[in-house]
Amino acid sequence: MERYAWKAKVKDGCLDEYIRRHDAIWPELKQLLKDAGICNYTIWNCGDELFGYYECEKGVAFAAKTQADSPIVDRWNEYMKDVMVMEMDPVTGAQPMLRQVFLME
Repeated sequence: MERYAWKAKVKDGCLDEYIRRHDAIWPELKQLLKDAGICNYTIWNCGDELFGYYECEKGVAFAAKTQADSPIVDRWNEYMKDVMVMEMDPVTGAQPMLRQVFLME
């Protein structure tokens, strides 16, 4: 199973709103992520930094393409841009993938 990790920043004073929006994640977005083969998705926070991690049952490329082709993801990104800084990879249209440098299973 391939893994994907990303980082971003939450805007000053917006962490509670960021969390509230994820507590009420849209069912159609959740289903799209599942259809993309994404599982074990978690997001952590430290200060103004966000760190996300998920596993891709169908591979990172499939998960990235499914999200990039989705108007649901486009709507979610638009919805979230007032509470977080999103730097997107120009090739994938997703947050840049972090390079794995250690793994212990």
